[in-house]
Amino acid sequence: MQILLLDNFEDIGKHLSASGSGHQVNDVFLTQEWFANLAATGFDSAARPRLWAFEQDDRIVGCVPMADGFRSDAPVGTTLASLSNYYSCLYGPIVPGKALPTDAWAALARAIRQHPDHWPVIDFHPLDTESEFFSGMLAGLKAEGYWTDTLFCFGNWFFEVEGRDYSQYLASRTSKLRSNISRARKKLDTTCSWNIEVVTDEGPALETAIAEFERVYNLSWKQPEPYPEFIPSLCRLAARQGWLRLGLLNVEGQTIASQLWFVVNGRALIYKIAYDQAHAALSAGAVLTADMIRRVIDGDKVQEVDYLSGDDSYKRHWMSRRRERFGIIAFNPRTIGGFIAGSKHFLGKRIKHLRSRLEARLRPATAPAGD
Repeated sequence: MQILLLDNFEDIGKHLSASGSGHQVNDVFLTQEWFANLAATGFDSAARPRLWAFEQDDRIVGCVPMADGFRSDAPVGTTLASLSNYYSCLYGPIVPGKALPTDAWAALARAIRQHPDHWPVIDFHPLDTESEFFSGMLAGLKAEGYWTDTLFCFGNWFFEVEGRDYSQYLASRTSKLRSNISRARKKLDTTCSWNIEVVTDEGPALETAIAEFERVYNLSWKQPEPYPEFIPSLCRLAARQGWLRLGLLNVEGQTIASQLWFVVNGRALIYKIAYDQAHAALSAGAVLTADMIRRVIDGDKVQEVDYLSGDDSYKRHWMSRRRERFGIIAFNPRTIGGFIAGSKHFLGKRIKHLRSRLEARLRPATAPAGD
C-alpha cells in the first residue's frame, strides 16, 4: 500500500466512489461529500487541504483529510490538523470500501514525520476513542517519536432504539418530559393554527426551507454562523444523498422553530436546532423535537438517535446514554517549534495537576452539622 499526498478532492473523489461501490456509510461526518463541502465552504481561504490517500492496486481505497494553516493561532507550516472544525461532530478517515489494514495508521504516521514540511504539531479531533483510527494513530505517532496526549472534546448523548416504537421510546423518558411535550402541544392547539413540515428533497421547497431555517436561527440564542454558505450547501448535499430531514414548525404560517437532522444507515443525527426567542413561551422546540423523533423511529426505523456534540442539560432528558469524544495532539520534538510547544503543553498540565492537588489539601473539611 502506497500513501499519496494530494491537495484537492477532485483527485480522489471518483476513485473513492468506485472503490466503495455498494458500501453504506453510517456517519455523515466520515464521507468524502462531507469533507469536500467543509473544505469548500467551511474554512478560510488560507487553509490548505492535505489529503493523505491510500493507494492499493492502482486504486485509492481510503483517505485521511487534513489541513495546514486553517487555524488563526497556527500559521501555515506549524500545525497539520484534521480537516475538522466548529461544524464537525466526529472525525475519522474516509474508507468507503472494506477496512484498511491495521498497519495503515502506522504507515501514515511515518509518512507525516518524513514529509519535508516537518510539522511541529499534529492535531486530530474529535475522535471516537473506540475506533481503530484512534488507537492506531496514537500508537503510530508514539512509535515515530512524537510526544502525544489525548484531550477531551465534548460529551455525546444518544439513544439506542433497540426495536422500540415511538410510544415505547416516550414511555422510557421522564414523566417531566412527557408532561412538557403534552402541555406544549395543548398550548399550540388552543392558541393558534400550527403545523410541522419536514423537507427531504431538492427543489424550490428546500430553498424556502433553508431560508426559513436561517431566519429562525438568526432570531435564536445561537451565535451567527461563521461561514454563511456552509449550512445551505450542506442541506443541498444532504438532500442529494437522501440524508436530509429539515423540520419546520409553523405558527399562523410563520416558522418559529427549525431543526436540521440527517438520517443515514439506521442512525438519526440531530445536527442543528433553533427557535425564535420571541415565541419561547410556546415551547415549539420541544414539540418539534418530539415529532422529529417520532418520524425517524416509526417512519425511518432508525436504531439510534444521536444528539451529537455537547453536554447541554436538556439532552439527557431526550437521550439515555453518553459517550465522549477525544482528540489526539502530537508534538515533534525533532523540531524547535514542536519541542517548545510540547514542553509548554506538558509543563502546563503538570502545573495544573499540582495546583489541583494543593487546592484539595487546603480546602477546609466540611464541618459537622450542629445538634
